[in-house]
Amino acid sequence: MTHSAMSRRIFLGTAATSTLAALAGCAAGAPSADEASAAPAAKPVILVTSFGTSFPTSRHITIGAIESDIREAFPDYDVRRAFTSQIIIDHVESDTGRHIDNFEEAMDKIVADGVKELIVQPTHLMDGFEYTDVKESLATYEDKFDKVALGKTLLSSEDDQKAVAEAIKTGMERYEDGETAICFMGHGTEAESNGIYTTMQQVFIDLGYDNYFVTTVEATPSFDDAVKAVTDAGFKKVVLRPFMVVAGDHANNDMADPEDPESLISVMTKAGLEATCVIEGLGQMDTIDDIYVAHVQDAIDSL
Repeated sequence: MTHSAMSRRIFLGTAATSTLAALAGCAAGAPSADEASAAPAAKPVILVTSFGTSFPTSRHITIGAIESDIREAFPDYDVRRAFTSQIIIDHVESDTGRHIDNFEEAMDKIVADGVKELIVQPTHLMDGFEYTDVKESLATYEDKFDKVALGKTLLSSEDDQKAVAEAIKTGMERYEDGETAICFMGHGTEAESNGIYTTMQQVFIDLGYDNYFVTTVEATPSFDDAVKAVTDAGFKKVVLRPFMVVAGDHANNDMADPEDPESLISVMTKAGLEATCVIEGLGQMDTIDDIYVAHVQDAIDSL
């Protein structure tokens, strides 16, 4: 629950208590402000579930932006947050003293609040290990709700993949000069879903975006694969940008750190390419956020 929403509930609870006290002469059994504020949530919930990031600015303008767009689009729902990376949760709490719920903590609170309609919307790019964990955990709570649905990941369908590619193309127009390659760096995974990166490369090709390339930090296509693809295509300049919702640790270090000889910018530079980094997450693109909003609507429609 957001701070503003909680504040509204506390205020209304206090006002209601005062009114009852005035009418009933402070009769025994009248609810206190604390009891009123602890009443079960009246609204159904959309739980936006993200891997998370320890970078506060990026967290606000990516994950926060997605949550805000969802909140604006669905005012009848209480929009809440959960992170799936416990390491990130612990890091944020250590740095700021602020606790962000993991998925199970968020779900336990939702159940305790008496919520009967729930949408879980992941911000994960693909159906990888993190998404599978959310799906399996959600299944253990399904009997607690009258209606529950799990939204799709960003790249869950061919239409989504094309929409994301077109959004990326629009968002990178300021770097288009006919001579510059655009290389997006994803995380990579051992899960079968890692194939989405190769799929997205083909989507770019099919759309005629021949100067767009995809690579990953921990899987394939590798950095060496990306260098070969860019140089074989004849480009001398390349712009690097994370193929991730947030521009956090991987973007700042594995992609953009010139002091790290294994970073993407170092590998590109060593190959003789003039490399520039754009440290912006996909969540900063309004058109990407709109896809998440559409996925929430699809989940609601499925109930």
